[in-house]
Amino acid sequence: MSHYRPYSAYKDSGVEWIGEVPEHWKLRKVAWDMKMTIGWTPSTKNRHYYDGPYNWVSIADLTSGRVKKTKQTITQLAVDEMKGTQAPAGSLLFSYKLTIGMVALLDEPAFTNEAIAAFYPNKTVEMSFWQYAAPVILPQYSRKNIYDSDLLNQDLMNSARFFAPANKEQKAIADAINRETTRIDTLIAKKTRFIELLKEKRQAFITHAVTKGLDLHVKMKDSGVEWIGEVPEHWDITPIKRAANLRNLRTNDNPNGVEYIGLEDVESGSGKYSPTEGNSRQSEDSTVAVFNTGDVLYGKLRPYLKKAIIADQDGVCSTEFLVLDSHKVAPDLLQKWLLTSDVTQQIESTCEGAKMPRADWEGVGSVPIPVPPHDEQKLLVEAIGLETTRIDTLIEKTQRSIELLKERRSAFITAAVTGRIDLREDKNE
Repeated sequence: MSHYRPYSAYKDSGVEWIGEVPEHWKLRKVAWDMKMTIGWTPSTKNRHYYDGPYNWVSIADLTSGRVKKTKQTITQLAVDEMKGTQAPAGSLLFSYKLTIGMVALLDEPAFTNEAIAAFYPNKTVEMSFWQYAAPVILPQYSRKNIYDSDLLNQDLMNSARFFAPANKEQKAIADAINRETTRIDTLIAKKTRFIELLKEKRQAFITHAVTKGLDLHVKMKDSGVEWIGEVPEHWDITPIKRAANLRNLRTNDNPNGVEYIGLEDVESGSGKYSPTEGNSRQSEDSTVAVFNTGDVLYGKLRPYLKKAIIADQDGVCSTEFLVLDSHKVAPDLLQKWLLTSDVTQQIESTCEGAKMPRADWEGVGSVPIPVPPHDEQKLLVEAIGLETTRIDTLIEKTQRSIELLKERRSAFITAAVTGRIDLREDKNE
């Protein structure tokens, strides 16, 4: 933002969190300058309230920044019984409960749920300006509830004071913000796509390594398994149950300080350990599975089949993991094999259960796995480690640059709506 300059003259706002503001900006207050209404949710138990002619906005409708048609609609009966107020087109919708600060402009009249405030179009505050200003200003007036979470309500929002210029300048500021944020968002989208491509490249390298090896000139043979295709001639193909044993030890003894791993602690697709509450904690489960250093933990619930981790120490885990002691193939190769898309598809087809389908050892154990000679396994593990580390480093750097862009975006918006930078095209206005 170094090329943006401040206004020529400032004054003390008298509002601590704002500080100084441009000299010609005027004090505003939500209760003075804007009409605001809060929505409600008709009872979901009464089907006669829903699928009617009226738009009804929920948080899920705010994600695109504009709302024309809503995911759910309500009937005249709901409107009559709940005595709700329909927000006119052009209103600014603002989420103030649980998720604070999501905004969207309303293209068609709509009712909203009780977590959304609607600010009506008016002659004092441009809604295009308020779209950027509200997420900066309104949270400043939140309070902490008993759970130490931010709380906003209608009274607190109505009490919000801020400074703003005349409508024409508000519109100019909003247009300038839109241009800059569009540029930043385009960069973020490109970098996000780059990360996706890196992840695809990472997976393609792993899949090739564990099925074809590293030698491009090695003689190949038909694996006998259609979805695996050809493998190096000197490799074996064997069911996983012959390459690893199922460690079936359970215990009710789970003292404090013993590492516990739950499904939520393993990152899907990567095999990374991301503990939610620290590395050492006590399980809430009455029965847990025991694992040893080097075991492969594989999530058997169908939604979590892309969760597989190698234990770096002894501990206990959720019984929703299959604990595998890999003796014929390196644990790293078994883990990588279990995380490939083709293997996931094979295991998914064996899952059973109506409410929460699960894979069992019979299904997982019957999946074939290519097994290179022991010395070659070591080379494969090293090569995969080097390449995935290189790619992961690129991903981390790119992700950090995305975070910096988001921080820059947020700082730019804050500076613009509080008058710290002058975005007028004609500075003499």
